[in-house]
Amino acid sequence: MTVLLTGADGYVGWPTALRLADRLDDRVVCVDNGYRREWVAESGSVSAVPIDSPEERFAAVDGLSYVEGDLADREFVEQLIEVYEPDTVLHAAAQPSAVYAGINGERALFTQQNNVSMTLNLLHCLHEAGLDDTHFIETTTTGVYGAPEFPIPEGPTEMSNSGESDDVPFPAMGGSWYHQTKAFDAGNMRLASGEWDMPISDVRTAIVFGTETAETREHASPTRFDFDYYFGTVVNRFCAQAVAGYPITVYGKGEQRKPMVTLEDTVESLVSLVEAGPAADDDVTVYNQVNRPVAIVELAETIAEVGEEFDLDADVEHFENPRDEDEEHEMEMDNERFRSLVDDETSLEEGIRDVLSTLVEHDERIAAHEDRFLPGVLSD
Repeated sequence: MTVLLTGADGYVGWPTALRLADRLDDRVVCVDNGYRREWVAESGSVSAVPIDSPEERFAAVDGLSYVEGDLADREFVEQLIEVYEPDTVLHAAAQPSAVYAGINGERALFTQQNNVSMTLNLLHCLHEAGLDDTHFIETTTTGVYGAPEFPIPEGPTEMSNSGESDDVPFPAMGGSWYHQTKAFDAGNMRLASGEWDMPISDVRTAIVFGTETAETREHASPTRFDFDYYFGTVVNRFCAQAVAGYPITVYGKGEQRKPMVTLEDTVESLVSLVEAGPAADDDVTVYNQVNRPVAIVELAETIAEVGEEFDLDADVEHFENPRDEDEEHEMEMDNERFRSLVDDETSLEEGIRDVLSTLVEHDERIAAHEDRFLPGVLSD
């Protein structure tokens, strides 16, 4: 068996690669083009945690093969699929920042072309190589749902009209040029499943936070941790602000809830899904990869409270919300399929403690780039 992991040099990709190597006896082929490193450097920032080069990382781990290449290049993907004939594709590569995609039309176009092209190339090249039985897993995003005022199912929803009803994909209401790419991917994966009977798992990933897994500690090879305005998630950015002595910046009331998931549970669920294979009763299976929705103000106050264990004196400050959003939105979301892949979920407090315990060792590195908490460099 061969597993093809894309985006393997990334924040989620690297610890996932390590766990796959640890848990599987099969070949794990890791693909990345290094763009994430370039984008963060372009923003004037760095990973809070220093990381090795891709070549050094992958060479140090038995069971991992590293291939550098651009999945938006169809010829490269054709060769990749032809050579390795993967039984499972875990597609975690993307330009993942809604903020980056929203800077201007050039970056919005790049994001959509890049992300959609990668997925289409992988799907079509698998089909054209006669590999329709390959389990195709993609980490999309809970952001495709937008912020509906009713509970979000884990899969299709029933719709009725004129006395007739049918199960249809949950409406895609992504609020950014990036999130729309994942809505396009979801539609294209449904087509691949319908046209070729390809088994598809659509893993809709929430806001991921964390710094370490058992494998990154064992190999003394941490994953990257971005905290800048463009590529730092709200959790990671808040934690970095606390470590740098910078106010934790909550927009508006902060009572709007956002779906969140720890790095540990993200990695575990992905590896468990690779091991389990596709669901037997569904061609396209949706997993809402979320521990629970968390109010932004609860997140900030939890970081401030846990920060006291590390002698951090973090202030939570509210600022006028520049976004047009319901500041009391509940964000209810089913996640039973996701939970079936994880034995013991990590609590918010445990996840925050993990992040802060790592970041306090790099407080000077973060403080030297604290101006990157705000926009500026890329928008010039």
